[in-house]
Order: sequence, then C-alpha cells, then structure tokens
Amino acid sequence: MKDIIVTDRAPKPIGPYSQAVQANGFLFTAQIAPDPNTNTLLEGDVAQQTERVLENLKAILTYAGLTLSHVVKTTVFLKDMNDFAAMNEV
Repeated sequence: MKDIIVTDRAPKPIGPYSQAVQANGFLFTAQIAPDPNTNTLLEGDVAQQTERVLENLKAILTYAGLTLSHVVKTTVFLKDMNDFAAMNEV
C-alpha cells in the first residue's frame, strides 16, 4: 500500500511525479527550490536555495506527521562543489 502526499505548502510537481510517496513506513521525496506560492524556481545563492529546499521538505514531512528528526538518508546534488560549504552550513 502506498499513499501519495500532496500539500499546498510545498511546490507542485513540474513533471509526472508526486511531491512524496509514503509506503511501508517510509516516505520518499525529491525536492528542488521552487517557491510553493509561485511554483517558480528560487533565484539566489546556494544557501538561499538550500533553505527553500529544507522548507519544502519540512512542509511535506509535517503533512505526513513527521519532522526532520525522522529523516534517515539524504542525497544532495550540487552543480558546483565549491558551493558545498555554504550548502552544508544551512
């Protein structure tokens, strides 16, 4: 059994996928940095984009009754590894 997660507090998918899927006690999601109000990609530096991604993730987790403390694994893709320190600081 799987449940599709949909909340207006996170950006709408821009492709044929869901904001998140909950199955067998796990929640799966992939996030980028759109603003959930405008659904446009946030312009700004990597720190601002990372903050937006975390806010989007928190909105989905909250909707599912979870918090960041429930997160077991993350994968981050950076265009430029020189941005790692700024991303990691956030």
